[in-house]
Amino acid sequence: MAKQAKGTGRNWYVLHTYSGYEDAVEKALRQRTEAFNMQEFIYDVKVPKEGQIVIKRGEPVQEKKRIFPGYVLVDMIVTDYSWYVVRNTPNVTGFVGAGNIPVPVTPEEYGIIEKRTGEEQPKFKIDFKIGEHVGIISGPFAEYDGVIDKIDPEKGKVKVLVSIFDRETPVELDFTQVKKK
Repeated sequence: MAKQAKGTGRNWYVLHTYSGYEDAVEKALRQRTEAFNMQEFIYDVKVPKEGQIVIKRGEPVQEKKRIFPGYVLVDMIVTDYSWYVVRNTPNVTGFVGAGNIPVPVTPEEYGIIEKRTGEEQPKFKIDFKIGEHVGIISGPFAEYDGVIDKIDPEKGKVKVLVSIFDRETPVELDFTQVKKK
């Protein structure tokens, strides 16, 4: 049926998509795999996402964000036919590679992606910069203003220098306790 290209085996490949259509491409490609009976050649489709915490209306909310906007990963064996099925999926603009030849993702690269998508603890989305003026909105220093001195994205904390009695005092706060001025 489908002739396999020489020297290719099962690998992860990267597809270019129109930005914002990654989830639609994943769904369409899964449907096309079923419709064209390509389960022996197309094994999995992923849109790499990682959890992060963003502040909405003053509350921390956990969201899944795309790691690589405009890209989708496909676990497949490249044959003329499987290449055609994937390449002609709506909103796919092509494979990452040289010309018409897809280049597989190395195991090391895939391991890094897998690690980022498999992390249990979501990361905080950092909208602050060191030296930025912020207002403290909750806690014992509510209503005070300060300047960000240090950011710890892993813990979701910021160190803010607050002027108390004409002295700058470092105060460690959660991201949720400060807002931009």
